[in-house]
Order: sequence, then C-alpha cells, then structure tokens
Amino acid sequence: MDIIKENIIRISSEIAEKLGYFVIEILYRGDNRKRIIEIYIDAEKNINADDLAEISREINSAMEEQDLLKDSYRLEVSSPGVDRPLKFLKQYPKHINRNFEIVYKTSEAENKFTGKLISIERDELTFHSSGKDILIKFNQITTAKVIISFS
Repeated sequence: MDIIKENIIRISSEIAEKLGYFVIEILYRGDNRKRIIEIYIDAEKNINADDLAEISREINSAMEEQDLLKDSYRLEVSSPGVDRPLKFLKQYPKHINRNFEIVYKTSEAENKFTGKLISIERDELTFHSSGKDILIKFNQITTAKVIISFS
C-alpha cells in the first residue's frame, strides 16, 4: 500500500473516532490527474448528512494541512448504505428489530436465512426466523444485509 493511502486511512480513522464514528471502508481510485477517495463511515447511532459533511470537512482540512495530494482529488464521505453488508459487530445494535438476510458458516456447511435480529449478547446475535430463534456467533457470519421494508 502506498504511503499516501496509508496516511488517508490513518487521518480518516483518527477523525472518525474523535467524532464518535468508525471507518468501514476506504476506496482509493483514479489516477494522478483525478484521484477519487471514497470513505464509508458508520456509527452505533444513525448518521445524517450534517454528520457526514462535518467529517468530510475535517478529513479534507487535515489532508490539505499535511499536503498529501499534489494533484486534484475528489473526496466523498458517506454512510455505507443499505446495499452494503455489515462488517463490524458494532454496526448491529442500531438494527435490532430489523430483518436481515444472513449467510453464515458452521463446521458442517454454509447456511442462509432471512430473519429479524432480536438481541445481541457479547459476540452472539439472536435472529428470529420461521418461528424459531437462531443464535449465531459474529465470527460465523459470512454476509449480513439489512432488508429495508417500506411498509
């Protein structure tokens, strides 16, 4: 990984943490003429556009102070969105009572179900699906997507 990307990751993570958020992913693409930096931020609470704007201003300011990029770039800071799977355990609590599509592995096989997240205890998540509760350790989850309901 190049030093510029490492510094962007460090700056973004420090600023996000200072403001009560955490970095989910950083995409660094384009070329020296037009670099695009996408930073996905989440929190244990809901994030709004004002929060993202504040984080973006702080990250941009820190990058300019440290003169990281000599050429033009576009910085995009956003929340992960509903189409992105959850990556970290601390993303789950705000989704209690929401439906998920879960893929998880056991020693025997990979399993898939749709169910409602009903509780979290340490690293164990309990989902309700097809009339029964399913207890899964976080490290067994391969993919977890929140299913958005418009009803």
